Amino acid sequence: MPTSAPPPGALTTVVVVTWRGADHVTECLDGLAAQDRPHRTLVIDNASDDGTAALLAHHPSRPDVVRLPRNTGYAGGVAAALEHVDTPLVAWLNDDAVPAPGWLGALERTLLADSRLGAVGSVLRLADGSVQSAGVRLTADGHGADLTEPAPRDRPFGFCGGAVLLRTHTLAAIGGVPAEFFCYYEDTDTAWRLRLAGHDVAVCPDATVCHRHGVSSRPGSVRFHHWNERNRLLMLLRCAPARVATAELARFAALTAVLPLRRLLRTGPPVPEAANFRLGLRCRVLADVATRLPSTLRQRAEVQRRSVCGRGDVWSRWAGQ
Repeated sequence: MPTSAPPPGALTTVVVVTWRGADHVTECLDGLAAQDRPHRTLVIDNASDDGTAALLAHHPSRPDVVRLPRNTGYAGGVAAALEHVDTPLVAWLNDDAVPAPGWLGALERTLLADSRLGAVGSVLRLADGSVQSAGVRLTADGHGADLTEPAPRDRPFGFCGGAVLLRTHTLAAIGGVPAEFFCYYEDTDTAWRLRLAGHDVAVCPDATVCHRHGVSSRPGSVRFHHWNERNRLLMLLRCAPARVATAELARFAALTAVLPLRRLLRTGPPVPEAANFRLGLRCRVLADVATRLPSTLRQRAEVQRRSVCGRGDVWSRWAGQ
């Protein structure tokens, strides 16, 4: 369990969530050790069984470590970390992301310069130097989509949760992180709730990390698509106007129902082979959403209680941009 206090002058606790990160978490910690700003590093180990624990114990930066008894995913790991954070700022950092030396300083300066900001995201670059994410936009059908160029407005709708800095008290005030998401869409959901609560979100172009995207979650896998599809629908039920959430849920269910007929009759465009167009996966998503519906509607009411902006106003300003 973590025992050390933040170093003198530290404003930020950097939370690194890892699961079976033995082949990459050391690079992440090395990057944090090279930061030009004092900070506390808190690693949440999601019950890794590949030697990660030993690497964390012997890393020269001596990070604080909380080892969980089971894998709770990225969202669950960040949520578990928050009770151990006592600094005014908290950063989320993927264990397969290596921050540039000035990363944290650039984020802190940007966030503290504007009291309206609840969060400041980073620019995530892939190993070849291309931009994976420079913020997140909200599509017309309620998906979160990475921006690979500067936002068309002064600020994007949201941030990529792989590298972001938030105000700790603000995050707590909007209800923290949806641990039940496991992974994916916890960042867009958080950005949405920040905006409903009247806060802005920005991305700092000088805060960069190199990201080995998808090392743990394998984008394109069945689990990836299940989490992605389920969590988008749960996010809409929590945050979107009722007409949008119900329409998107109905559209997902309707497409699920007609897929077998389209394949049988071979009418319309060919059905993609991706896992999220498989009948079994989509039925499991719908069952999962239905099981969680009572708790999700309670969460929706709680989001409403914490909001100062109308759901329709946020949607009309940002959706489809």
